[in-house]
Amino acid sequence: MRLRALLDTEALGLRLLGGEDELDRSVRGVMTTDLRDPSRYLSGGELVLTGLAWRKEAADSEPFVRILANAAVAGLAAGEAELGAVPDDLVQACLRHRLPLFAVDETVAFATITEHVVRQVSGERAGDLAAVVDRHRRLMTAGPAGGGPEVVLDLLTSDLDLRAWVLSPTGRQIAGAGDPLPPGAGAELAGRHLAATRTGRPGPHRAEVDGTAYSLFPVRHTGRSTLPSPARDVRESVLSDWLLAVAADAGDWPDARLDLLEGVTQLIAVERDRRDAARSVRRRLAQEVLELVQTGAPPSEIAARLRVAAPVLLPGLGTAPHWQVVVARVEWAAEDSGLSGGRAAQALLEEILVDPDVSGPDSADRIAVAHTGEEAVALVPLTAVASAASGADTREEAQPQDTALHADVLLGAVRAPLAAGLADDGRLTLGVSAAVHSAEGLRGALEEARHARRVAAARPGPVCAAGHHELASHVLLLPFVPDDVRRAFTARLLDPLRDYDRRHRAELIETLEAFLDCDGSWTRCATRLHLHVNTLRYRVGRIEQLTGRDLSRLEDKLDFFLALRMS
Repeated sequence: MRLRALLDTEALGLRLLGGEDELDRSVRGVMTTDLRDPSRYLSGGELVLTGLAWRKEAADSEPFVRILANAAVAGLAAGEAELGAVPDDLVQACLRHRLPLFAVDETVAFATITEHVVRQVSGERAGDLAAVVDRHRRLMTAGPAGGGPEVVLDLLTSDLDLRAWVLSPTGRQIAGAGDPLPPGAGAELAGRHLAATRTGRPGPHRAEVDGTAYSLFPVRHTGRSTLPSPARDVRESVLSDWLLAVAADAGDWPDARLDLLEGVTQLIAVERDRRDAARSVRRRLAQEVLELVQTGAPPSEIAARLRVAAPVLLPGLGTAPHWQVVVARVEWAAEDSGLSGGRAAQALLEEILVDPDVSGPDSADRIAVAHTGEEAVALVPLTAVASAASGADTREEAQPQDTALHADVLLGAVRAPLAAGLADDGRLTLGVSAAVHSAEGLRGALEEARHARRVAAARPGPVCAAGHHELASHVLLLPFVPDDVRRAFTARLLDPLRDYDRRHRAELIETLEAFLDCDGSWTRCATRLHLHVNTLRYRVGRIEQLTGRDLSRLEDKLDFFLALRMS
């Protein structure tokens, strides 16, 4: 349809403010936006609808109109509901760039104009596959209420009989139309896609899993770089980009259908950008806590920041959670590659730490990941789930034993696809700390996770992880272990007891020292502390419950002995 046809429909409430000589331009679609720079979502020929929320001052009009003109849009329609009359600076900017400008009466909804244009354009181009994307472009660009990637995937199913899924680099299903992929198929497809991408071959890539042919289209995420995609090293994005898996062989598709799927991936990339924008608050919280911990800030200041982070990461939680630290590093073999592994490690941690019971693009809401240099650090809240032992003080916070992260489990399901993306010149190493229950323990937990990562780095293979359990007490006697790791070991064992003593005046540290000095003799220790034996047994039981250790075992006694001597 032509632009001038819009003026012939009174129900649209459009008034021409400039560009009468350009009214024969063809309209190929509609996009509603209030972004200052919507260029990434424009392909040319659109009627752009705007409520002018992007305009803060008169000087904003010129760059906005210049962006639209450079994108070869058909025209601009500005609503009068926000500012009243369309500002003269916008009118003049459109005249300078020969961009037709319409005013939209405040009584007319943008949806009315959109539906009219879509109906006209779709009717004129019946059978044109590109109309499928144009008809629903507004659903993906009009804001968070646009419907997400499921909208366009449902469209592929209903209009083209194509089943499709959006997958993360590890094969986790982010969105899909209809039934989910068979178990294990997502990870297999992600690995095939990453391996093909590393070879430099352009998509779509063909893969067959369990007798079904799939075509794999990359969803280019350009939010981290202003460089054009061809100018970027593939390793910069291979471990973070999503992919679109379509249950069909695209090898014999016509160009029109391939162009359609390319448009679909661009729409899904919009959702990816929104998801990353939503993560910015959690990333900032993690960065602030990390900086406080690394600079040796007072525990009270760190605790205050954790209290701010807790409701963001765990809405509705009644008590402060325990915390665990995970450190990851991505390294490439080429020393002169110039690639920063910090951002890649950050994206991977955000993906690896997703709750497996939660699906969708926003399933990482409980994860705060910062990056510094070549390293990414995740601050993971853990809810207290373990019940108190029989006869224990019910006021004591339970330890998060059942929800704690374990290094081997974290990478178990994602090792194969990530190894394909790292190929022969990349490595991912990951370290996991023990859970800590106070701000005082975070510095030790950070160093513990870092040392665990170094232990993982000493192992062969492209994807390796190590946990705090592998930092046994005898390792602390080795000269290469940093002092911070020794402090971490001490803090992990004694901080729960110190914290309990502060809150309950229970003298658990004193009881532990006396119990070890008395070689585990109940009678001698009770006499030394002027306690009844039953009271001593209660205290020792509390020590074992808080630390998860058994004072009847020689190795646990040795660990406590070393921790007390090093504290």
